Amino acid sequence: MNLPNKLTVFRVILIVPFVLLLVGSTNEWGWFLSIFGGIRGYIDSIAVAIFIGASLTDLLDGHIARKYNLITNFGKFMDPLADKLLVCSALICLVEMGRLSAWIVIVIIAREFIISGFRLVASDNGVVIAASYWGKFKTTFQMLMVIVLLLNIQNPLFQVLGILLTYVSLILTVVSLVDYIVKNRHVLKEQS
Repeated sequence: MNLPNKLTVFRVILIVPFVLLLVGSTNEWGWFLSIFGGIRGYIDSIAVAIFIGASLTDLLDGHIARKYNLITNFGKFMDPLADKLLVCSALICLVEMGRLSAWIVIVIIAREFIISGFRLVASDNGVVIAASYWGKFKTTFQMLMVIVLLLNIQNPLFQVLGILLTYVSLILTVVSLVDYIVKNRHVLKEQS
């Protein structure tokens, strides 16, 4: 368990307090926040700080793994899974909070299921499919979208930024899916 892998595991662990803070702001989970009393007014800010910290571990673990040649099979598997868990958890919480349409989240999560299934088929054939630049752009824009939507600053420019990031994220989600399938279609041909 090298440092990049520890950072990846830490990112997964951070999802728990992040989600508890966000769903804790709804009435059914109000008892959870009553334990902490004074933080009620700062829930979104604390959740954003946790999300940013978790997102930064994604940049850091990849950089360290490449720089010091600490790339492992565990990291290849868990790093993208940790990203998916973090972003999808945030998106589902945003739907619960009424800040994001469910259909957008369905498209994003459907893409993740399709790519995960595709990777599984590829790994059965002994092929490891690396993340593409489109996938990295998609993840970056999704993380920025989540941050802006969680901050929920009531300013017209900030609201437009949230809408813009949402639709750019959605477009990149579809583009990265198409790119992924086109570049790796040989994997599907081998299965038929």
